[in-house]
Parts: sequence; structure tokens; C-alpha cells
Amino acid sequence: MTAETTVEQATPLSTLASDFLRVLANERGASAHTMRAYRRELSGFAEWMADQYSDLDLVAIEHTHIRAWLGSLYDRGLSKPSAARALAAVRSWFKWLARSGRIEKNPASLVSTPKLPKHLPRVPSIEQMNRVVDSVDDSAATWPARDRAILELLYGCGIRNAELTGLNLEDIHWANEAILVRGKGQKQRYVPLGDAAAQALRVYLGERSARLTAAGASTRALLLNLRLRGVKAPGGEARLTTRSVGRIVKRIAIEHGMASDVHPHTLRHAFGTHLLEEGADLRAIQELLGHERLSTTQRYTQMTVTQLTEVYDRTHPRAR
Repeated sequence: MTAETTVEQATPLSTLASDFLRVLANERGASAHTMRAYRRELSGFAEWMADQYSDLDLVAIEHTHIRAWLGSLYDRGLSKPSAARALAAVRSWFKWLARSGRIEKNPASLVSTPKLPKHLPRVPSIEQMNRVVDSVDDSAATWPARDRAILELLYGCGIRNAELTGLNLEDIHWANEAILVRGKGQKQRYVPLGDAAAQALRVYLGERSARLTAAGASTRALLLNLRLRGVKAPGGEARLTTRSVGRIVKRIAIEHGMASDVHPHTLRHAFGTHLLEEGADLRAIQELLGHERLSTTQRYTQMTVTQLTEVYDRTHPRAR
């Protein structure tokens, strides 16, 4: 046994988890959402291991221990998707531990991911989306101009909730009719700013400016919370949160007859699906959505076997 291995055995799992989280933040550019999720899952695993196997060294952890932890998540009532996300975090952590030489092999790689039910998200029709976006008013919206801009950006640009709330004033490139979006892993892309979204933004920005002037404050955040909470605090931005966006979207959508399970990502699904239905190229949709893999785009846009067959029948010379 080397001195290095002895040191690693003596290092608490919580400390090693913190080391990995720093790598995620500093070297891999993980988003704040990813950091919160990984911190929660790794802390939970470390605490469970300390409680169940207090004298177990890091190098002695086997896949059976990780399976036992996974079973404890089910006992607590976690769903399969939630357990799968927790396992993915632990698996990534152990993969890093192995690559960095702290352990010889990754025991988590032997633990199977829970089988998840395969289902396609319900996507509103073009008519439903137009009706909802065009009907934002005081009955369901707390700040109609802002909330209309939110819906136009989510559906008109196909951006993620976190990408939306992360937008700053300077990210709107009016001359180029585009928006600079910071996606997963700090990857940047430009998405077109359509006429409807641009008009909604201009109306909102006028009201935004008036409210900030009245409050004697300023901020670079594009979307602000209703009461400008925190804008005058040191480093405060009054930036709208992803949770607030979720509540806004759900409230307005339900008010106009959409399903109760609607959320901001529903509008992103609708963006990709409706582009495809209107004849857009799948790879162009991939670029607009910021997907690394085309297979992800196919899932988001709900390409079915029937759709693929129709494309083949219409386009391939040997199909006719």
C-alpha cells in the first residue's frame, strides 16, 4: 500500500465530493443548476455511506454498496427518474476518482441505470401556442409585458429556462436580429430574434426602464422580478429565477386551456416540433436548440417512425 493510497483512504467522502464539485465548476463550466443537483446527490450519498459503513475506506467501496444506496432511494419514495439522476451524479464522481488515480476502478459503472418508461412529452399544437402567446393579459399575468416577452422567447427562440433567465441586456443584438445564448457547459450560440419576440421585448424594455428609473436602480439582467427585489443590494440584479418562470408559464397556459403539466420546456419542445412540421431541416433545428447530438434533437422534436417513413417516401429515388 502506497503512502498516496493511505492518504486517500483517510480522506472523508465529503471532502472528495467537494474536490469533484470544484472541478465541475472551474474546469468543466457546469451550470448553477447542475452544481446544485450534483452537490445534493453527492452529499446524500456521502452521508448515507458514513451512516451505513462508517469504517469503510474509499478503495473498499464496491458496486454492491452503491446498489444498496440506490435501493435506499426507492425506500424513501424517490421515482425512477430521480434515482437515475442521483446515480448519474455518483457515477460521474467515481469516474473522476478513477481517472485521477484515487481508486483503481469505477465500481459505479457496474450499477445499472433504472429502466425509465419511454414516453414522448405532450406538445401543444401551433394553434394552441399562438392562442396562448397572443392572449397574455392581466387576468393571468402579473406583469403582462414581461410575461409576454417570456413566452415569445421560450417558444419563438426555443431556449432553455436557465438560458432565458441568464440573458443580459447586451445579449440582445438588435442589428443582427439575434440573441446570444449561453447554453450547457458555457457553450454559446446565436439564435434568431423573430419579429414577434422583438416587438414583445421592446414593449417590455420600455416598462422595465421606467420601473428601474422610479426605483433609482439599474441592472444588466434582462428579465426582472415583479418588485425588483434585491436590485439595490450589493451585487443585486433583481433577476427573475427559473422557478418563477415555471410558475408564470404554467399559470398563463392553464388559464388558456392547456394541460396542467405544461412547463417552460414544453415550449422548447413545441419550438422544435413545429419547425420540423413546417419543413425545417433537422440539423438546423439541432443548431437552434444547441444540442450536441442529433439523436437528442430527434427525441425533442418527436420524430416518429411514420414521419421518417413519409420523409423517405417523398425524397428517396428508390422509394417510388
